[in-house]
Amino acid sequence: MQEITADDLTELTGSFKRSMVHLEARDAYGTDTELPHLAKWLAGEPDDFAWLQDWCEKIAAHVNAGRSARRIKIVSEPLSDYQRWAYGAFTPIAEAGEDIHWVPRPRVSTVGIPGNDYYLFDGKRVVFLHYAGTGLNTSFTTTTDREVVEMCSSAFEKVWALSIPHSEYKST
Repeated sequence: MQEITADDLTELTGSFKRSMVHLEARDAYGTDTELPHLAKWLAGEPDDFAWLQDWCEKIAAHVNAGRSARRIKIVSEPLSDYQRWAYGAFTPIAEAGEDIHWVPRPRVSTVGIPGNDYYLFDGKRVVFLHYAGTGLNTSFTTTTDREVVEMCSSAFEKVWALSIPHSEYKST
């Protein structure tokens, strides 16, 4: 495993050639970007999601070029406040073309899943996202080790088969 920076990850999300998949398995995150918007939502204030515009434009460009972007969110139900907020925040991302699915945690009880959230780029490179207990990202590591790539690819596809498209998922 090699440690990479957030900038390196940003570059990878902009430069993949065929496909990007992203598996998220935490019930709450605490990213510096998201926390102020989550706080507004918790206070009952509306969000125009302008802060997501760059990501939505990046996704739309990939999809328009024939590349796929898929994401799975494994969630506990009832949803945490973070995931209830995220459901609304992910709607413009889904509208931009990222194929987002949700899966209730009990559905994946028999699926072997890596211990960290990850991205898989073009079926060749995995980037693991490491978090503190608070949900703040602490680091990123990457590998092109074929066994690890295959494990992540297989886990993603097994979870995908059990998941529910964003537009059909009824958040609880």
